[in-house]
Order: sequence, then structure tokens, then C-alpha cells
Amino acid sequence: MAPSLAQAYRRRWWMAVTAIMENLLFSAVLLGWASLLIMLKNEGFYSHLCIENETVLTNETAVEESGWRSCVEQDEILNLGFTIGSFLLSAATLPLGILMDRYGPRPLRLVGSSCFAASCAMMAVAAYDPAVLSVLIFFAVSFNGFGGICLTFTSLTLSNMFGNIRLTILSLMFGSYASSAVTFPGVKLIYDVGVSFRLIMWVWTGMACMVFLNCYLNWPGESFPAPEDNRYTEEMRMNRVVTEYRTTGDNHETVTEDESGTSQLEHNPRGSRTKASVPFCQSVCSPIFLWSILTMAVTQLRLIFFMGAMNKMIEFLVMHGDPHPSEELRKIVKEQVGFYSSIFGAIQLLCLLTCPLIGYIMDWRMEECEAEDPNTPMNLRWCHLSFTPS
Repeated sequence: MAPSLAQAYRRRWWMAVTAIMENLLFSAVLLGWASLLIMLKNEGFYSHLCIENETVLTNETAVEESGWRSCVEQDEILNLGFTIGSFLLSAATLPLGILMDRYGPRPLRLVGSSCFAASCAMMAVAAYDPAVLSVLIFFAVSFNGFGGICLTFTSLTLSNMFGNIRLTILSLMFGSYASSAVTFPGVKLIYDVGVSFRLIMWVWTGMACMVFLNCYLNWPGESFPAPEDNRYTEEMRMNRVVTEYRTTGDNHETVTEDESGTSQLEHNPRGSRTKASVPFCQSVCSPIFLWSILTMAVTQLRLIFFMGAMNKMIEFLVMHGDPHPSEELRKIVKEQVGFYSSIFGAIQLLCLLTCPLIGYIMDWRMEECEAEDPNTPMNLRWCHLSFTPS
């Protein structure tokens, strides 16, 4: 049975810390695709394409240290899988938002952790016989992308329980999401030590099952009320939580409870509903929203293109387009690709360090807005924060 909102509020710090760790290990891990690609090639995924086409002159075939063949066709088909997975990682946000408004974050988080566990399990199973089961990689990366964005998207709602540090918590969630690109480079380091790829994936599957269990035990069945929500009272912002909300006639009755368990009933007239709310269509069609969508789309596309093409770009820079590289040069290429993919993942950790600072500054500006005019509706304070120069 799902815990109540009051129980979840008492566990909010546990939920926030575990959500940050879960984002690091299970959200946008596909951004570390360059490292996963190396492991998949070493395990022989789609290496049979190199054997079938080795007589074609345009296909330069090499033999990896693991004994599996590697070629351009193999890279192309694996990168196609990355394209599908990264598309789901980005495109699923709108339907997820609609579903979360209707059903809350709990069911989506349960589905997301299940999808991620299935993704890792499929990779592990496919590694037993890659010549036959390589096709599973398409389903695996699809489940990986969808499950990752489910976990990320649902974790963002946790910030509603933290009052005056809401934006700091929200920034930590975003930072852990962006920093998850370091996960596959970290996994590759374990793989290079000699740990089996199949063992790594089975352990990861078990960890994803723990995420499912954590959500089942701690996440409430209803959504967390946001500051602009009518249920979000001043008491909740001062370490109280709404435990019940009901409408009787022309009044709203809100029951709040503090950490000591003391309950309080408040009657709010229906007319106290915020009158300054902006219609949804007007918000979506506003210039600032459309410009933000365009900027984020271009940025995301650039990042996905870079991740999908990084290995090939590094190979070209090292080999200078040589169609017949020596074995020594191939070895240097492999080392350089592994090194720079690890560097990219490590740099992404800076997101986890810088995002909290941004959130803290925004929380500080919010406090200034409230001090200037405490009677200003919450949604207008957000607008004031956005357009007031520092």
C-alpha cells in the first residue's frame, strides 16, 4: 500500500538523497554512449556483419583484442540503436507530463525502474550469444532511455516538499541527471579491470529492482502539491504538510500536519483561489517559452549528435583518414577513444557541483521577492524572479 503524503513528507530527505543517487546511476546514462559502444563491440554485438561483408572493399574490418571483428557497418547499426534510445529519452517528456498530471509520479517511477531493469537484463542475455541476440540491443536502449527519463521526470516533483530550498533541491536533481553521463565510463573502468560484462549488467538489474522497491515503499500515491497549488499553504512552507484536502460547498478545507503529528484544519473561501493564473495556451504560446523550447532543442540535438559521432571523430583525427591503418595505429586509436570518452564523462560531474549554486541563488532571489511583497501570489513571484535584474 502506498504511504500517505504525510508519511512521505517525513521521509523527504531519504527520498531526495536516494533520488539523486538513482538519477546518477539510472537516468540519462545513454549520454555515456561512447563508453558503452566500446564494450558492446568488445562483446561482439553485430560483429557478424563484418564477417558477412568482409569481401566488400569499402568495409575496413579489424579484429579486436577480444577476438571479435569490428567494422563500419557494426558502428552504424549500433549508433542507430543509440539514436532510438536518445530519441525516447527526449521525446517521452510530453506524454510523461500528461500522465503524471493525471496519475502522479508513483506509477511512472515504478514503470521507469522496471523498464531500466529490463534493459540491463536484455543486455546481459544478449551478451551470452551476440551472434543471434544482437537485435535485443535495440529494445535494451529503448527501455533504457524511456526508463531513465521516467526516473528523472518524477524526481523533479520532490522539490515541492522543501519549501524555501525548493529550487536548490530541484537543481540537484537536474545536476544528477546531467552527471549520469559518467556512469558508463565508470562501468567501463570496471569492465577493463576484468569484470564480466554480463555480471555487470545483472548487478545493475538488481540495483534497478532496488529502485522499484524504494519507490514502492516510500513514494505516495498522490502528487506533491506545488507552491502555486491551492493545497500549498503557508504552513506547509514552514515545515508542515497537507494531509487532506476537500471541498464542502463554497469552502476549501485543508488539513495540515507538522513533524510532531499535530493536525490543524483551515477553512478557505472558494474565492481565495488565485485569480492571476495564466491560461495554459497563453503560457505555451508566449515568446519566452517558445524561445526556451528552441534553445533547449538545439542544445539537446547538438549533444546527442556529439555523443553518437564522438568515437568516429576521434578515430579520424588520429588516423587522418588513412584507409589502411597499421595494427599499432589501431591500438592507439582504441586507447585515445577510451581516454576521451572517460574525460567527457568526468567533466559531466561538474553539473552536479554547479547546479546547486544556481538553485541556491534562485532560492535567495525568491526570498527577496517574498520580503518585498508577501501578498503577491506565488505564480507572480516566479515571474518577478525571472524578469527582475540582479
